[in-house]
Amino acid sequence: MTSAQLPGDGRDLTLLYRGPLASCDYDCPYCPFAKRRDSPATLRADRAALERFTHWAGEQREDRLSVLFTPWGEGLVRSWYRRALVGLSRLPHVRRVAIQTNLSCRTEWLADADADTVALWCTYHPGQTPYGRFLDRTAELAALGVRFSVGVVGLPEHLDDARRLRADLPGHVYLWVNAAEGHTYTDAEAERWTALDPLFPYSRDPHTSRGLPCRTGESVVSVDGDGTVRRCHFVRAELGNLYDGTYRAALRPRACPLAVCDCHIGYVHLESLPLYDVFAGGVLERVPAQPFWPTPP
Repeated sequence: MTSAQLPGDGRDLTLLYRGPLASCDYDCPYCPFAKRRDSPATLRADRAALERFTHWAGEQREDRLSVLFTPWGEGLVRSWYRRALVGLSRLPHVRRVAIQTNLSCRTEWLADADADTVALWCTYHPGQTPYGRFLDRTAELAALGVRFSVGVVGLPEHLDDARRLRADLPGHVYLWVNAAEGHTYTDAEAERWTALDPLFPYSRDPHTSRGLPCRTGESVVSVDGDGTVRRCHFVRAELGNLYDGTYRAALRPRACPLAVCDCHIGYVHLESLPLYDVFAGGVLERVPAQPFWPTPP
C-alpha cells in the first residue's frame, strides 16, 4: 500500500503501545519493575493484547502508522514482541516500528525485519549485564543495518561507564543520557553529562508544559492492552478506543493539561521544543537526524 492508496482523511499517526507486561530480567535499583515476574495469566493476556494490536495495525487502511512499544518490563525476551516488530516492519503503511529495550535478548531475529523500518532504543544498565556483551550486541545491530540509539541513566556511578560507551560506540551512534529521577544536578555535574550528550540539558529539568501546544492527542496517542486511547502515557483522560474507532473523532490539536513534562517520550512531542527537527526521521528511536556529538578525548 502506498500513501496514495490511503483513503479519506489518512494521516501520519504515531502510537505508543503499552500492554499488561510489567516484568523484567534485570533488577536495577532505580526501577520499580526490577526482577518483577508476571504470572502466566498476565503473560497470556499480554500476548493476546499485542497480537490483537498488531492484527489491527495490519488491517487498518486509514493512516500511515509509526509504532513505539514502551513496555514497563523487557519485551524482547518475549517471542511475541519479536514477532510483532518483524511483522509490523514489513507492512507498507508502517513508517517506523521501534521498542525500548535493555538489549538482553539475542539479535539474529532482526535479519527477518525490514531494516529500513525497524529500530531499537537501547538502554545500558551497568551492573546488570557484562559491558562486553552489551557492546557486542550493539555491533550485531550495526552489522544488521538496524537503526538504534544507546543510553544510560545519568547517575554519578554511571559516568565512567557512559564515557567508555561513548568511546567504544561507532561515531554515528547517538549516546543519550536520561536525568535520574529525583536527582538534582549541579552545573558541574550537568556539564560532564552534556559533554557526552549535548541534548542532556533537555532532560536535566522538567519542562513547564501547561497550556503549551503538544502533538499528543492529534498525531500521537498512547494505547493500552485493552485498546483504550489516551493522548499520552501521562494524561489519564480517555479519547476513545482503538478497536471501535471512537478515538478518531477526538484527534485534534490540544494544549498540555499538566504543569510539567519530565519524560523524553512526553516532552519530545511538545511543539515549544525543537526536538522534532533534531530527531527528524528518528523521533521514536531517539536517533538525531545528524550526528553532532563530540568524541571525548
